Amino acid sequence: MKRDMEETTSNPQSDNRSENNGGGCKHHDHAHHSHGKKDLSNASGDSDAIYTCPMHPEVRQKGPGSCPKCGMALEPLFAEDSENLELKDMTRRFWLAAFFTFPLVIIAMGDLLPGQPISKALSPNIRVMLEFFLAIPVCLWSAWPFYTRAIDSLKNRSLNMFTLIGLGVSVAFVYSVVATLLPDIFPSSFRDESGHVAVYFEAAGVIVTLILLGQVLELRARTQTSEAIKKLLGLAAKTARRINADGTEEDVPLESVQLGDHLRVRPGEKIPVDGVVLEGKSSVDESMISGEPIPVEKSEGESVVGATVNGTGSLIMRAEKVGAETLLSRIVHMVAEAQRSRAPIQKLADVVSGYFVPVVIVIAVLTFAVWGIWGPDPKMAHALINAVAVLIIACPCALGLATPMSIMVATGRGAGLGVLFKSAESIEVMRKVTTLVVDKTGTLTEGKPKLVSVNTAEGVSEEHFLKAVASIEKGSEHPLAAAIVTGAKDRSIELTDVTNFESVTGKGVKGLVDGQSVSLGNSAMMESLGLPYGVFEDMADNLRAEGQTVMFAAIGDKVAGIIGVADPIKDTTPGAIKSLHAEGLKVVMLTGDNKTTAMAVAKKLNIDDVIADVLPEQKVEAVTKLQDQGEVVAMAGDGINDAPALAKAQVGIAMGTGTDVAMESAGVTLVKGDLRGIVRARRLSRATMSNIKQNLFFAFVYNAAGVPVAAGVLYPFFGILLSPMIAAAAMSFSSVSVIGNALRLKKVTI
Repeated sequence: MKRDMEETTSNPQSDNRSENNGGGCKHHDHAHHSHGKKDLSNASGDSDAIYTCPMHPEVRQKGPGSCPKCGMALEPLFAEDSENLELKDMTRRFWLAAFFTFPLVIIAMGDLLPGQPISKALSPNIRVMLEFFLAIPVCLWSAWPFYTRAIDSLKNRSLNMFTLIGLGVSVAFVYSVVATLLPDIFPSSFRDESGHVAVYFEAAGVIVTLILLGQVLELRARTQTSEAIKKLLGLAAKTARRINADGTEEDVPLESVQLGDHLRVRPGEKIPVDGVVLEGKSSVDESMISGEPIPVEKSEGESVVGATVNGTGSLIMRAEKVGAETLLSRIVHMVAEAQRSRAPIQKLADVVSGYFVPVVIVIAVLTFAVWGIWGPDPKMAHALINAVAVLIIACPCALGLATPMSIMVATGRGAGLGVLFKSAESIEVMRKVTTLVVDKTGTLTEGKPKLVSVNTAEGVSEEHFLKAVASIEKGSEHPLAAAIVTGAKDRSIELTDVTNFESVTGKGVKGLVDGQSVSLGNSAMMESLGLPYGVFEDMADNLRAEGQTVMFAAIGDKVAGIIGVADPIKDTTPGAIKSLHAEGLKVVMLTGDNKTTAMAVAKKLNIDDVIADVLPEQKVEAVTKLQDQGEVVAMAGDGINDAPALAKAQVGIAMGTGTDVAMESAGVTLVKGDLRGIVRARRLSRATMSNIKQNLFFAFVYNAAGVPVAAGVLYPFFGILLSPMIAAAAMSFSSVSVIGNALRLKKVTI
């Protein structure tokens, strides 16, 4: 089958994948990979949509088709809103097959009814001819996709389930056609006691109908596994209200929004793209990226995320990220890639499937030979029907679906919880982690300094003190200065102008505020001014022990107080550390900060071990050392300096609030930077691997038990034979049951 394949490029997630999936057979170059990230503006109706196989994610092409390796229908890499054409086609073929198969079975099996009404109404020749004409549309038109996929499997030298189905159905149908049109050519071993050659049109028809039913149910179930991406795509706003340079406003399609555009977000509307608030104040529902139901207050200067929902206020924002660069687009891209990646456990299923189909064909041939030589009369008829039963029941579809279906559902569930898995391997390894290494700044803490303590001398009001200190810092570019100014504004303190401002290197700043001299800095600054500060020394030491940076402030000719700035611990961190300990994880803090500050934070959070004063390359060495001690290490960080260590750890965990480099280096991203997501990821990992093992167990047991029964090993002892029709039903529903079990992950408690 000729396909419009896109240009082949390398994919880092498939570098270590085996291209051999068929018992040592060589595959053609069908590993095609999409480029870049999906732009939500083209999520539906894209004629160049990339399709991939759920069992072989390295197979990608433009437009729908079937997998050259396993024969399964390809599905969109990114869930499309358009109609599932494969499901529509299979449904149409199923209903036509059912329409003709029902009377076919009645005619063929009607003599099982009391009084044998069919034999009384129809002669044997007329019965056979009626069966023949009823079977033609079923076995030719309805079954046609099975034959084409079986032929493709031979062309590609990749035997698969459709090889067995196509072989089984065609053998039963062609044999019956020859027996109908040329019965005289058959020897006595094919004839029953009455001298008639048995036909199996009803078996072929029922096999086709049941397998089509299985395909329809499977395709419907498979669409549910991509619901997570469809829901994410549906979150995106369709239009944005742009404010033009002349002040006029217009509604434009989302794809028309450019970087730097000013947009108005009215109450109740979705925020169209990622950006920064320029005017207005409102609460925004960010539950779609955080899982947290409480709205977040937004005001001037704060960032907003596309697809989140504005509350009752009106906002004017500037577009900072559009198209494929928005957080929602990146989430969709990561979820889609993770759903198509392969877990290491799948290698077992691949190896078994690779040898399974050739072995089954050999067993079918042996079954035919044994029954043809030693079976009861009519020998050849028994031989044929049992060989067909072996071919049909052995289809390894359930085995191939066991792992990818669970991975697809799990990654979608994780996305809904704010946990993005970059690959299936991350899901598999997460449950094995024994040590969690965490960066301090931005991971345990909020990542930006805040004013946390103000202590004034007797007789000095806090408001007067903060007004003087924040006003003098207004002219400084130091990060600590920004924290003090913001802290004062949060307390509704109005700042005033400063004159004679001077920055004293290594000591602090000074100037005149409302005509009064104000100085702010370290102890050396106070000493240079000749001002005693001893009354605050012990208090300053206590604040430093808590991880605060302390500054002394003098107003006029005396020290008026001290001010403490710190990077505060996230509200969610203490509970997260407690939950991680409950999971049996050892928590190690790895930071470039000084040991005093690091120990203060570690003591508050009950962290097991602290490694401080480390450079980025030393973070990698620390992770390696833990791995050498036999630990399975997960590393959580948010900055560029964390990227090497994130890549080195068995599982890298990036804060979604951090840098893009960190997210690219990590196997897991916590969208809102909440460490509680690690606990969710670990629990989801355990549930997923348990689900995969259940699927593999049932698929293995089903095939291991079904083939011998179909071959007739029970016949000498119990007189039991497995009809090809029963085999077809069992094969179809085994695949559906595997998908059904995988879908249970959508409901599992995390």
